[in-house]
Amino acid sequence: MSDGAGSDAVDRALLRAMRETGASAGGLYVLAADEPVLQLTVMSGVPAPFLEPWGRVALAAPIPVAVATRQQCLVWAAGHQQMTRDFPRTAVAVPYDFALAAAPISDTTGRRGALLLLWPAGHPPQLSADEAETVRAGCRRLAALLAKRPLPDGEPAEVPRVLSPPPVRAVGQEEALAAVDYVERLPGGCCALDLDGRITLVTTGAEELLGEKDTRLIGSHPWEVLPWLRDPVFEDRYRAAVISRRPTSFTALRPPEQWLTFRLFPDARGLSVWITPSGEDHDPVASYPAESVPVRAGQIYHVLHLSAALTEAVGVQDVVDLVADQIVPAFGAQGMLMYAAEAGRLRTIGHRGYPAEAIAAFEGVALSAANSPAVHALGTGEPSFFSCPEELERDYPGLPHLTGKAARAVLPLIVSGRPVGCCILGYTRPRTFSVEERQVLTSLAGLIAQALDRARLYDTKQQLAHDLQAGLLPHSLPPVPGFAVAARYLPSTRGMDIGGDFYDLIRLGEDSVAAVIGDVQGHNAAAAALMGQARTAVHAHATAGASPAEVLARTNRLLTDLDPDLFTSCLYVHIDLRTRRACLASAGHPPPLLRHPDGHTTVLDVPPGLLLGIEPDAQYEATEIALPPESVLVLYTDGLVEAPGVDLDRAVADLAGRLDDAPPQGPDGLADTLLQNRQGEADRQDDVALMLLAARPIAPTAAA
Repeated sequence: MSDGAGSDAVDRALLRAMRETGASAGGLYVLAADEPVLQLTVMSGVPAPFLEPWGRVALAAPIPVAVATRQQCLVWAAGHQQMTRDFPRTAVAVPYDFALAAAPISDTTGRRGALLLLWPAGHPPQLSADEAETVRAGCRRLAALLAKRPLPDGEPAEVPRVLSPPPVRAVGQEEALAAVDYVERLPGGCCALDLDGRITLVTTGAEELLGEKDTRLIGSHPWEVLPWLRDPVFEDRYRAAVISRRPTSFTALRPPEQWLTFRLFPDARGLSVWITPSGEDHDPVASYPAESVPVRAGQIYHVLHLSAALTEAVGVQDVVDLVADQIVPAFGAQGMLMYAAEAGRLRTIGHRGYPAEAIAAFEGVALSAANSPAVHALGTGEPSFFSCPEELERDYPGLPHLTGKAARAVLPLIVSGRPVGCCILGYTRPRTFSVEERQVLTSLAGLIAQALDRARLYDTKQQLAHDLQAGLLPHSLPPVPGFAVAARYLPSTRGMDIGGDFYDLIRLGEDSVAAVIGDVQGHNAAAAALMGQARTAVHAHATAGASPAEVLARTNRLLTDLDPDLFTSCLYVHIDLRTRRACLASAGHPPPLLRHPDGHTTVLDVPPGLLLGIEPDAQYEATEIALPPESVLVLYTDGLVEAPGVDLDRAVADLAGRLDDAPPQGPDGLADTLLQNRQGEADRQDDVALMLLAARPIAPTAAA
């Protein structure tokens, strides 16, 4: 650690900024020279592990120091609730109450870094004008020092320098002995921790209550030496006291049956801990308000797991399921309601454990007319907690009876100051929400809000995209004399947007029909738009009387002129209904299959030709085949056969084998059989289009 007086000018400037603003902790972040990263270089007032997750902060990160540096403005968060709204990632990692300011350090040459200051809980909601100016003055001093001499050792260090707290006043031997005598006379036991949480003093009474000698305790973390204090609640209370600078307490069981109350009193140098037996009549401070803190090991696990899972949630239903499956059990709730505000009305987007009448009571009601905790949360942006039915009945008469819930946590879901919804956790029995539990829940609400906002945008985008593609595909196929036709379209798995697969069946007159199938490269709106253009072009050239090879050649010239940077495969089939002969032309499309009347299947040899949209003068060849009665022509896109690591020719042969093995049935049954292996795939990477044309038996003539 550096000398408390600050041997370096930069250190002294940081300590001065803390002293003049009344901040309890501070840190200096310096912008790296060769990458957009802020490096924590000097800090004081909190142990280094507390800020370890933010030792290196990307300039683009939604973290206060990064936002201050990026936007060149002073960032202020008055407490945990505001932190939850503005910086949910930070709030869920540090679920304690404190105030924070982050200010940019810059000069005429550009940005140099940021100053981070923390205040104890209870700071006024706003920085005063004097405080704000003092913060800016500190930044100007640091900027001047960094410009003159960036850092004592050049580049920012991997590990920040931690400045020691102010020294204790010097005392003589007699006063020191008197202090020891004083703490030894106190009831129970006492011990002292430094800011790092290590024990520096233990009284005889503390040794007896803890059941351990001072030789093992001094210099160690309590939760390392005493197995029964290894529950995260102890370290959590220590962290809460150091960061918020507020006294706090908890109760722990020393085996086999001795309950002990620990009271923690923090200051700039560490913590004074007072240990007393719990619930004994002789305790002279039994009236001291001991806070009931739940065991949070399981909650911590669920918080971290949920935070990671929410980053992977894609749609709104994913977010709802995550909340129901993880938050509800983690916090002991028996019910969950999630609302969104749409067009001035409440809409339920998810629920668990609530009766149908409770869901229906507020579904679709106007926000201006409804009187419910959810409406209040959406209107004010403030969370509310009801510990018993009486509290809820007082503010919302009849609601406890309607919902069957005795307690509830009402969490507004807010993104950038904008409410996107509300999440309600319901409990069948009365429940007291501790300060820490409220803070964790409001932090999680911020993460849920961001995930829900992303999910709603994704669902909207997906719906629009699939509506576009569905609008470009034929809604129905025309009847074809002498043939039974079936077509299927199977979209890729969610997350792949939309594809460019298309099919069409075009009546060219009384005696002919054209079948077309194609696949535009890509899975986005551009691919779907090009698919519509390709399908329209093929339709226009086909109805104009062009031959199969000419239909492809003309469509290719059009797509080449459009220069979409996407390529298209296409298979065009002209069928003469009188002779039952088909003329096929292909532009790089997978070969069609023909199931013969006796049930065996062949892969048709159609010259593949060049993909559409590459070479404007490309020419295409046509092939003629017969379609005898009870034969089936199968057209498909590569999504039906392609698989990672599988040769395409082998995959096509396997498809022909499946068609061979299929029992005799109509084209609809055959289509379902061919899609059977693709329907349930969770990681299907491509769309699938499929069309089957089954030649019906020739009806006997009257003379026959």
